[in-house]
Amino acid sequence: MSEAAPQPIRFLLSDMDGTLLRADHSLSQRTIEAVRSLREAGVLFSLATGRPPRAMRQQIEALGVDLPTAAFNGGTIVNPDGSLLVAHHLPATAALTALALFADRPDVEIWVFSGDDWLLKDPHGPMVPREQHGLGYPPVVVDSFEPYLERISKIVAASDNTELLIELEARLLPQVDGMAQVSRSQPVYLDVTALEANKGTALVTLAEHLGVPLAQTAAIGDGGNDPAMFHCAGLSIAMGQAPEEIRRQADVVTGSNSEDGVAQAIERYILPR
Repeated sequence: MSEAAPQPIRFLLSDMDGTLLRADHSLSQRTIEAVRSLREAGVLFSLATGRPPRAMRQQIEALGVDLPTAAFNGGTIVNPDGSLLVAHHLPATAALTALALFADRPDVEIWVFSGDDWLLKDPHGPMVPREQHGLGYPPVVVDSFEPYLERISKIVAASDNTELLIELEARLLPQVDGMAQVSRSQPVYLDVTALEANKGTALVTLAEHLGVPLAQTAAIGDGGNDPAMFHCAGLSIAMGQAPEEIRRQADVVTGSNSEDGVAQAIERYILPR
């Protein structure tokens, strides 16, 4: 966790699900207006999420984001024109290790993201409707993930059994150490991405690209993939509903996503600077 500094914030990087977005994946009008106020004050604003680039477009348009955005926990950074600024794929060895660990578990659904494609073998999994609603597009059903091994952006183990995902995370981490990142982006999602794919690296890359010192950046989020950017930002902000271990790693805590916590943070901690 970085120390809060009295410097003006020139760039805010925000998580999406559980942070900017409410539980129904919508943006509140107050949040839209708060981001507009940021932009009018000359503060740069962008997004960092575990989502694929295609699943960010509606929010990018609604918020008027005109900067590069970070998808797949920072594994892919996309310019406003759709071109790639950064792209990191999961090593095939790490992908095979994760897929083998998650296989044949009746309460775990395995999803593979390759570019903008959401790939799965079972389209009838109980978690699929939720993900399709959040992403805004349907999955591609495949018989095997093998043809995609050289271009996997993210693997997700999805389950309502949070304790099982915690166990799988603990088991997978030492198996892919030095090869991949493993984190629970949400309580029901365990993400596996390239080693270079983390929001901290994304924040550093974007700040450098924009010419903003890290001391004048802020980051806000709620999940296990967000402390990586907390540790790099000049000001780190946790959402009110975030687990205690996430809140502990932030400089300040704002309201929950159901209470327009992002807007509260902008109004209280960023604009006054």
